Amino acid sequence: MNYAPKGSKTKKVVGPGEFSFAAIALDHGHINGMCNGLTEAGGELKWVYDRDPKKMEAFCKMFPQAKPARSEQEIFDDPDIKLIAGAAVPSERCALGLRAMDHGKDYFTDKTPFTTLEQLDQAKQKTAATGLKYMVYYSERLHVESAIYAGQLVHDGAIGRVVQVAGFGPHRLNLPSRPDWFFRRENYGGILTDIGSHQIEQFLFYTGAKDANVLHSKVANYNNKEYPEFEDYGDATLVADNGASNYFRVDWFTPDGLATWGDGRTIILGTEGYIELRKYIDVARDDQGDHVYLVDQNGMQHLPVKGKVGYPYFGELILDCLHRTENAMTQEHAFKAGELCLKAQEMAIRIE
Repeated sequence: MNYAPKGSKTKKVVGPGEFSFAAIALDHGHINGMCNGLTEAGGELKWVYDRDPKKMEAFCKMFPQAKPARSEQEIFDDPDIKLIAGAAVPSERCALGLRAMDHGKDYFTDKTPFTTLEQLDQAKQKTAATGLKYMVYYSERLHVESAIYAGQLVHDGAIGRVVQVAGFGPHRLNLPSRPDWFFRRENYGGILTDIGSHQIEQFLFYTGAKDANVLHSKVANYNNKEYPEFEDYGDATLVADNGASNYFRVDWFTPDGLATWGDGRTIILGTEGYIELRKYIDVARDDQGDHVYLVDQNGMQHLPVKGKVGYPYFGELILDCLHRTENAMTQEHAFKAGELCLKAQEMAIRIE
């Protein structure tokens, strides 16, 4: 929940005073990673607001440059603010984005961006009407150096055409630290909507797909019956419009014996080789993450890339906001990942 990496290779793309942004809604710890990424790329974090003063106080200890606002309206009324970063309760993320865009601000939300298809439609209408951005922090690709490097390998044709992506996104539950909304279906949207959104976004990105069909999905609450609306397991199978296929599994079963919060892995199969990512740990061998394993026609390679790649997304996002380009991520892509995770959740078989 508090994953907030810092990148030694990230370059500043703007100078002082060129890009001011604000943080509103601190319900999820991902807001720290979002603000880290933007400030490392040169953005200036000017304001912060949350309904909970204690959350604001803790945030300002991490980001002392942020001035506590008396209301979100105080931030919306500041003409210097170009972007609002938010990590609200998932069911409230779209409404915050609509308010931000109504005040002429681009919006950068934690994943998942929506909990209903109706919210997605509202966001589509608002971006079309305003020309503003509704961007999403799909951190398991955007803030992981091995995932970024894999994208470069795929783009360079290292494994030929990508035909299948398998993703595994286990998380540690840390039950005592979770707020009440985390266990309410209306608020968090379901496991495939929530952490499944990472996996679908990566599938679309690595395959270059524009769309996909969800063939099968299922969810379960195996081990947390005291929270009847919670789901601690989910998986899904998809096929993209370009013929590539996908299987992913997400769960809340990371055991305490693992040295990090989750053994996230991605396997990318191409016609001329394959790539395996061991994102956060290489189990029983190296507690440091960002391991890339590449097998191609020429042999086998282990490429440890931690600290060597950086996080280019954040600088690209800043420049996109300033120049109205779409180099960091297209709006179509951000929305499509959000749509498909909602559809996977909607059609999921519930295992009792």
